[in-house]
Amino acid sequence: MSTPKKVLSRVEELQRLAAEAGIDISDEIKKITEKVDEGSASTRAWQRVELARNPDRPRALDVIANICDDFIELHGDRHFGDDPALIGGIGFINGIPVTIIGNQKGRNLKETVARNGGMANPEGYRKALRLARQAEKFHRPIITLIDTQGAFPGLGAEERGIGEAIAVNLREFSQLKTPIICIIIGEGGSGGALGIGVGDKIYMLENAVYSVISPEGYASILLRDASQAKNAAGKMKITAEDLLEMRICNGIIAEPKGGAHVDPAESSRLIKEAVVRDLEDLMPRNPAVLVRYRNQKIRKFGHYTEE
Repeated sequence: MSTPKKVLSRVEELQRLAAEAGIDISDEIKKITEKVDEGSASTRAWQRVELARNPDRPRALDVIANICDDFIELHGDRHFGDDPALIGGIGFINGIPVTIIGNQKGRNLKETVARNGGMANPEGYRKALRLARQAEKFHRPIITLIDTQGAFPGLGAEERGIGEAIAVNLREFSQLKTPIICIIIGEGGSGGALGIGVGDKIYMLENAVYSVISPEGYASILLRDASQAKNAAGKMKITAEDLLEMRICNGIIAEPKGGAHVDPAESSRLIKEAVVRDLEDLMPRNPAVLVRYRNQKIRKFGHYTEE
């Protein structure tokens, strides 16, 4: 029996004994069950974080290879250079030409260094915008595959305007007159994810996570203890179920039992199924209507109260 079940079993026994003795312990029982629920949520959320970070998890290029009949990668932002952490190009899905943009992590130390761990520099986001504008010009739908801890926070990235590059992408992607489908396939971290995460439809793989900061960062800043990352994950509401409940994402794409890395082909098949369904739905729509509804959806994000 798992620890939460053991605790709940003891709580039930305690309630029975208290009832027999005529003692009211409802307040104490409520506090105990809340602690148990919080611990269970933290465990579930941290398991998702570990699955999202699994080094064997399918990367953007793996998904592209499985869902596209053909794919041609394009390079460069026409300003500074090419960023291997953020890939993009033109592909065909069931004969439909699409532009695909995605974060690309490595599988080993050499690839991770070469891809900068999937953390893009300004030139990566400017390349993404160049390809997105090209897609709009030629009436191609855009598909983004998000998998990054965040944008690269290095000195060079700051000097070349990483904040400005992401901000421009947020503005421009919200106005592009072509369908945009965003899929978080692993980690969706902070502005690095948002830079290619504005779309008509936003999906998360079942074991993906999406948050403004990593659990380690949250624990270090707010809990003052980086070792509390597991507890932080439960508080942050970062799982696909959490994001669907808050209406940040439109749906959850199932994964094979054990995670996408167990059966990458099946995982890609499920992604392709969702993409094809939405392409058939979005492509006939008036582009101006797409933009209007996209902006309405963005404005509904978040919760606030007025005094």
